Order: sequence, then C-alpha cells, then structure tokens
Amino acid sequence: MSKYKYYFRKPKSAITKDILNFLFIAGAVYVAASSPYFVVNLWKNYRKFKRYPQRKFSDSFQNLRRQGLIKIEKKNHQIYISLTEKGKAKAGWMQIDALKIKRPKRWDRKWRIVIFDIAQLKKIYREALRGKLKELGFIPLQKSVWIYPFDCRDEINLLKNFFGLSDKELRLIIAQEIGDNKPFLKHFNLK
Repeated sequence: MSKYKYYFRKPKSAITKDILNFLFIAGAVYVAASSPYFVVNLWKNYRKFKRYPQRKFSDSFQNLRRQGLIKIEKKNHQIYISLTEKGKAKAGWMQIDALKIKRPKRWDRKWRIVIFDIAQLKKIYREALRGKLKELGFIPLQKSVWIYPFDCRDEINLLKNFFGLSDKELRLIIAQEIGDNKPFLKHFNLK
C-alpha cells in the first residue's frame, strides 16, 4: 500500500460500509427509545439494511460503536446515532476510495486540466491528490498539472472539499486547445 493511501483499514463488510455511508449522508438519525432494542428498530426502519441478516447488522453496528466510529446518545426519550470525528474521517475516505468518473459515449472535445499548488506543510494531501488523480485516469502534463478528457467537475470538487483545499490550491480548467494533443488522444483512445 503506497504512502498516500488510507489512514484507516477498509471495512471488511458491505454492512459496515452501508452503515457508515448512511450516517455520513444522513448526519444523525434518531430512533424511538421505547425499547432497549434500538438497533433492531433501526434495522427495521431503514430499507437499505433489510437485505442483511438482522444479527450481522447488529454485530456490525456494535463493532462500529466499540471502535469509536459512531456515538449513541439518549435525549428526551429518543436515541440519536451519529458519526464521531473518527467515523466521519473513515466514511470520507470510503467515499473518496469509491470515486469514479463516468466515460460518456461521445467526447465533447474539451480537455479538463487540474492544476494544483499545495504547500509543503500539506505534503501528504498533495501526494494523496496526485495518487487519486492517477487512479481516476488523469495523466500529468507537468508535475502539478494533470489532464483528463471527460467531465469531472463534481469529482474534483469532492476531492477539493475532502482535502480542504482552496481555489488557489486546486483549480479545474476546461480548455478546447492544448497544443499538440496527439499523444493524449492516443492515450485516452479518442479520435
């Protein structure tokens, strides 16, 4: 595993991924605390989880709690379940890990150029960004200038937000001309 890869191990099960992703997107959820079996109530109330056996769901949920990734609080006869800071970080890495750029049927003949200038103090972010751009299929024009032929605005914005980068540190430029583009057309199998 290269140095820019994840600070956390990947979850071992799809149940764990789904729980973390659900809480990451939902923020916090609450379940009526009329019963001590709130995990069972959560499982019953959210369709996405019903594809898993109830026991496995409950075990995964309790493991996340023991690892300090989720917190459970009781307030006013309600139980609130949310991610801890550690849980948010792990869920964020999972979201970045799953990032993919869809290739359209037809190329719009525009190049996406990502340029970045990230300070030495954020070296780990710079290396992680470079690694992720490479993984997504970008190729370098220069050390901090990468190119890709398809729309990737949402993916770049997600990376920018995840790493906490400003517009000065990371920019996406869309260009029709980049000079001699024959090697890039060949690399991306474009006409």
